[in-house]
This record gives sequence, structure tokens and C-alpha cells, in this order.
Amino acid sequence: MRVIVALPAAQDLQTEQDVAMAEIVPYHDRNGFIWMDGKLVPWREANVHILTHALHYGSAVFEGLRAYGGEIFKLTEHSERLVESGRILEFEITQSVAEIDQACRDVMAANKLVDCYVRPIAWRGSEQMGVSAQKTKIHLAVAAWEWGSYFPMEQRLKGIRIGFAKYRRPDPATAPTRAKAAGLYMICTIEKHRAERAGYADALMLDWRGRVAECTGANIFLIKDGVLHTPEADCFLDGITRRTVIALAKKRGFEVHERAIMPEELGSFSECFITGTAAEVTPVSEIGEFRFTPGQISETLLNDYMALVQPDKTLAAE
Repeated sequence: MRVIVALPAAQDLQTEQDVAMAEIVPYHDRNGFIWMDGKLVPWREANVHILTHALHYGSAVFEGLRAYGGEIFKLTEHSERLVESGRILEFEITQSVAEIDQACRDVMAANKLVDCYVRPIAWRGSEQMGVSAQKTKIHLAVAAWEWGSYFPMEQRLKGIRIGFAKYRRPDPATAPTRAKAAGLYMICTIEKHRAERAGYADALMLDWRGRVAECTGANIFLIKDGVLHTPEADCFLDGITRRTVIALAKKRGFEVHERAIMPEELGSFSECFITGTAAEVTPVSEIGEFRFTPGQISETLLNDYMALVQPDKTLAAE
């Protein structure tokens, strides 16, 4: 269901950015269906008004899910977090968790997708424009599309390069850090762009205290002497993939410490990897001046995770 875009002639492409932009298939310019406020609508008709409150004030919450072999991994956990994120932003998503789960499945079926990315989003509508928006309608939509690995597998096995971000994860007293809120990703986009311009795949963000926090869209794990260390999730999302990997590590008998990690400690660790729905489990070879060698523990947990997300073919055959 991919739209082919006519590319400009090579002589008309002035920069690498021009080439990259010419190869992009815009998300608005595709075919298929999107679930929107209780019904499937044609992809190109799933639009909102320019004066939608969420577009101006960031009053939206969302989730990112992956489907493998036709089944969405940790679907209900994501739907539960979406509802809770809305509650934290003080709006109620009227659909139940079960209804959100079904909407995600319906979108996949309507678009005949098997391996894909699924994006539910809830937002304040266009009834009011201003900081006060208590009478706005709360909308819910779910889209899904084919999307491969966030990082190519060969790059993942070698380990990605990460730089340091300038912006920091905020104090929970200043932002709704427990919500997967659209507005919290503004600094992530800025830092991701800075990292890419510098030749890195991502950026490591510290928190407001100067402690290691997370990357722009993924949690981080560090390994020393066979023990896993990961920042305590007290000012950023306790990722669903993060929790899954912690459980896999403990099942393997690995010790896991959730604790404050200072950036000056990074040189004492031998392995590093990041986790997230998009990133899955991705080893890291470099964070700024610090170097890591993807090793047995990283590879084991990467393989364990990729095995876990695949549907149980044995059960499907019975």
C-alpha cells in the first residue's frame, strides 16, 4: 500500500537533504484506512482542523506499538498506558481499554498488515482555542503502517553511536513526566536532529539533576562485570520494553540494578544497549567519548527479546 512519488531529475537535487526529502513518502499521501472516533475512514480523509487545540498547545497523548506476525506485542499494556496518560493530562478517553485494543486490531486488518507499527493518539479538539480548553471534545484515532527496524540490523549488531543532548529531562514537579504526552517530545526531536547532524544515531539525555536519564525515544542499560544497571525511571517513562527486558534479564539470572547513574560513571561500563518499541533492543558502541563493545549479554537479551515478540506458532497451529 505504498504510494510511489515521482522523483525530481538528479540535476534538480541541489543537496543531500533535497535527495532525502525526495525519497520520503509523506504520511498524508498514502492509501488505506485509519480508525477515527469509532469508525474506519479512508486514510486521506482522516484529517483535523488547523485550529485543533492539540496542534497549538500539545494537548495530546499517544502510544507506539509493534505487530509481529499479525499480533501486537503488549497491546493491552499500551492501551492502559494511553488511558492513564490522558488522565494525567486531565482528559478522559471515552473508549475502554478493550475498545482501544480492538481498534488497533481493526486497523491492522483493514490495511492487511502483518508486521507493522501501530499509533493510537488521543487529543483535544477544536471547540476552544486558548489555554483553557475544558469544553473541547476528546478524540481518538489509530493508524498503522509498515515500518521496519528503527536501526538496520547490521548497525545494531555493531552498536550505534550516541552523542550527548543539551536539553535535560525535566523535574516531575514541572511537567507530567509519567504521561506519554506529545509535548514532552519537543526536546527529543531537537536533540535527535542535533545528534543526526553530528553523525550520531541518537542522543543521551541527562535529567534535571545531571544524572543519566534516557535517549530521545528509548531507555538505556549499561553492563559491568555481568551486572545490568539502568537509571531509575523517576522522571521519564518506565518503558514497556524496558520492563520486558528487565524481566528477561532476571529470567536469565542476570542481576539488574535500577539506580542513579552519573555521566562520569559511563567509562566504567563494558556494554550498553537501549530499549524501546521502535528501537527494540539495540546495542551501543559509543556515547560521546565513552566506548563500549557489544557483547554476550547484549546479544543474548536482543535475541531473547526478538524471540519473545514473535507469536507462538505452536499455539496458532493447534
